[in-house]
Amino acid sequence: MPKKINTEKFILDACCGGRMFWFNKQHPNALYVDIREEKHFISRGNHGVDNRHRAILPDQVMDFRKLDLPAETFNLVVFDPPHLKIGRKSYFAQIYGSLEDTWQEDLRKGFVECFRVLKPKGVLVFKWNESDIPLREILALTPVQPLFGHRSGKASKTIWLCFMKIKDVN
Repeated sequence: MPKKINTEKFILDACCGGRMFWFNKQHPNALYVDIREEKHFISRGNHGVDNRHRAILPDQVMDFRKLDLPAETFNLVVFDPPHLKIGRKSYFAQIYGSLEDTWQEDLRKGFVECFRVLKPKGVLVFKWNESDIPLREILALTPVQPLFGHRSGKASKTIWLCFMKIKDVN
C-alpha cells in the first residue's frame, strides 16, 4: 500500500542522491527519495586537502523502479538516475550511484514509475550523462518522446530533457 505523503509536496525527486543540482536542497514542496541512505568521507589522496563529506539523505528511502507512492500525485518529477558503469566502491559511485547489469530494465521501470506518479499535463525533467551509454539507448527505453532538451558540461555529454504527460500525444 502506498505511503501517505504530505499533500504540500507536489515535486518528486525520484533519485535525489546528494541533491547536488538543487538550489534549495530542502525545498518545502519537494519529496526527495533515493534507494540508499548513507554518508561518506571521501579522501582524494591529497593529504586532507581535497577530502569531502558526502551524504545521501532522502526524505524516504525508496526505489525509483517501484515507487511506493500513489498514481498522479506530482506536478513535477525529477529523474536523474545513475549513469555510470563503475564499481560500487569508486568515488563517483559513492556520490552518484552506479548502473547494474540490469540497467536497461531498471531505467525502463524508472520511466514507467515516474510517469505513473506524474499528474496529467505534469512535467518530467530527466538528466543523463553519455559518458558510458548514449542517449539514444536511453530514449529507446520509454515510448514517451521528450518535448525538448539541452546539452551541457565541458564535453556536452550531460543532457537535460523535458517530458510532459500528455495522454493523446505520448
